Amino acid sequence: MKRYVIAGCSDRALDMFAKPIVANFSNYARLVGIFDPNHKRMEFFNQQLKTSIPAYTDFQEMLKEQKPDCVIVTTIDCYHHQYIIASLKAGVDVISEKPMTIDEEKCRAILAAEKESGKKVTVTFNYRHAPYCTKAKELLRQGKVGKILSIHFEWMLDTRHGADYFRRWHRRKENSGGLLVHKATHHFDLVNWFLEDEPDVVFAFGSRRFYGPTRRERGERCLTCKYKKTCEFYWDITRAGEKMKGLYLDAEAVDKYYRDGCVFSSEIDIEDTMSVNVRYRQGTFLNYSLIAHSPYEGWKMSINGTGGRLELEEYHSGNRASEPFHYIRCYDREENSVTYEFTKPTGGHGGGDERLLRMLFVNDLPDPLGLMADSRAGAMSILIGIAANKSIARGKPVEVSGLLKPSG
Repeated sequence: MKRYVIAGCSDRALDMFAKPIVANFSNYARLVGIFDPNHKRMEFFNQQLKTSIPAYTDFQEMLKEQKPDCVIVTTIDCYHHQYIIASLKAGVDVISEKPMTIDEEKCRAILAAEKESGKKVTVTFNYRHAPYCTKAKELLRQGKVGKILSIHFEWMLDTRHGADYFRRWHRRKENSGGLLVHKATHHFDLVNWFLEDEPDVVFAFGSRRFYGPTRRERGERCLTCKYKKTCEFYWDITRAGEKMKGLYLDAEAVDKYYRDGCVFSSEIDIEDTMSVNVRYRQGTFLNYSLIAHSPYEGWKMSINGTGGRLELEEYHSGNRASEPFHYIRCYDREENSVTYEFTKPTGGHGGGDERLLRMLFVNDLPDPLGLMADSRAGAMSILIGIAANKSIARGKPVEVSGLLKPSG
């Protein structure tokens, strides 16, 4: 039985990793330690799990005392590299929540530490494991569209989900790398995986026009805001459930982190509207867009090849979210088409979370499609976002390969 510890007691860490380990995978995995600078958050963790797992505010002390086989890193994104590298240097494998890290220097440091240690970093890309995306991968492997020439990919976050990134620590690029790193790492990895190729050159535009200081009626946080009765983005953390209260509201006196920050704050420096062009090494073009203020949530992708076209779409909110099926539509050049119908799965990330967890903690399933992502996949997905951020700032294309070379 493998011994696991968690670095970063977030709600994601609790629901995605801690609860499943304790409730579903106890024959294969044992959670022997949790780390977080906020002791209140760790107390709530143990309350929720109905356990007394040793809790640490010193990461090195946890590694020394618990001697884990693997560290699960679920901290704020900008700290991922610290705990990944410290774990590798201690001779411990790592499971990292996406994104692996937020900039090229940290990425290079992780890859170097992994190579030197001989240990392994796994990055949790849930969408690879969703049955809908897995079927698309199978069809592409079968050559249904021939050689892939271009992909058009549009992702829409609605003003419930999208706005939440502007309340939280994600709203500062120094914490998250912005949505092109934090959120789009999922999307870029999916394209990389479909293509079985790596990005070459990136050119991007991005702006912040919906959130941030776009209105005068704003405050520090929803809880104390004098505009709460008139603001359509008011979010009452006191009524957001036991988890939000225990992990954040009751713990904020320790670290002054407010989970309900104003989405119109002047400190917000991430974009809410983004457009990215990528040229891949084998010549495929990707046109990608991401908005965080859509009236509905979902995504659309068209994959164009020498032999035809594949069309994918999912809806997570809005009128079409209640439809019972997902579809993949495949068109050839003889005016034939085939539609593949899928009953919408239950579970997180299109049913991908459960399958990912099984492969992480039991590892009894074959993986002919390469569902499990390593550090190279983690690097290639974030480097598109990192290059896009640089392109937005500089107004010119950025070569991805140059980001893996030490500066100076």
